[in-house]
Amino acid sequence: MTTTLLRTADELHARARVGRRAVVMTMGALHEGHATLIRTAREIAGPDGEVVVTVFVNPLQFGAGEDLDRYPRTLDADLKIAEAAGADAVFAPSVDEVYPGGEPQVRVTAGPMGERLEGAARPGHFDGMLTVVGKLLHLTHPDIALYGQKDAQQLALIRRMVRDLNFGVEIVGVPTVREDDGLALSSRNRYLSPEGRRTALALSQALFAGGDRHAAQEALRARAREVPATHARAEALSALGESRAAADAHAVAQASPGGPAAVRAAARLVLDEAVRLDPPLVLDYLALVDPSDFTEIEADFTGEAVLAVAARVGTTRLIDNIPLTFGAAS
Repeated sequence: MTTTLLRTADELHARARVGRRAVVMTMGALHEGHATLIRTAREIAGPDGEVVVTVFVNPLQFGAGEDLDRYPRTLDADLKIAEAAGADAVFAPSVDEVYPGGEPQVRVTAGPMGERLEGAARPGHFDGMLTVVGKLLHLTHPDIALYGQKDAQQLALIRRMVRDLNFGVEIVGVPTVREDDGLALSSRNRYLSPEGRRTALALSQALFAGGDRHAAQEALRARAREVPATHARAEALSALGESRAAADAHAVAQASPGGPAAVRAAARLVLDEAVRLDPPLVLDYLALVDPSDFTEIEADFTGEAVLAVAARVGTTRLIDNIPLTFGAAS
């Protein structure tokens, strides 16, 4: 398969369209995470469909002092990766093509959800992101658009925009791709020194620690439901390696599902240790949120949640998250 490079909307619109079109939006500097998105798009579109990858570094979503100028631009390499992953076309418009009249006077506003977490750390970022996503959805006219779950708040906002504004496109989230040591793949990882990369591992390690604590607590609750409120219950809980919880089996049985506070605490412990590394990890936030609005979940929360973290290592800012389910069974 030969991937066609398109520079203008007219070139894209002139393509004969057969089957479903799946679009993967990127800012370039493609890596295996993007390749996974493209391969997934290829599977969804099928042999008769079309996969279009957009490559556009959107100036609207970079704030003052952020890395717009130094953001990697590697179109030749991107084309090779896109082609190997199964893309039919790469749409790489110029800034003038996307914003022909200069910066748009009318933009999409992310609303309250866009002011939390990443939005608080990067004011205006999500307004710029949604504006360009909206424009690219109109320009590419996809049936399906795929986005990585690593940018969980971005994905949630895109889903909300598409639903609230009736875009008529299916949004598919694709799980985060990680390196062998657990670090989430990101175009910004290339900025890390070897020492900085070791520090950066604290992000995923913190999430996994929180996830492990959550799994242990859910297992305790499941066992507590199965065992009568007697000495046998404490023995069963102790067998799971949770002797402190087993000391009060009744409290465990009545505890809130999964213990959000304990999940946060387990993750925070790893991050606190990383502050003492060289270079140190500088935490922006650790949050355990409801993905429908990105507000912090309460002790009695049940359902899908996201444990998210953002931090700086040197001059490089990284984000990561994992999904968790609280109170899956009753």
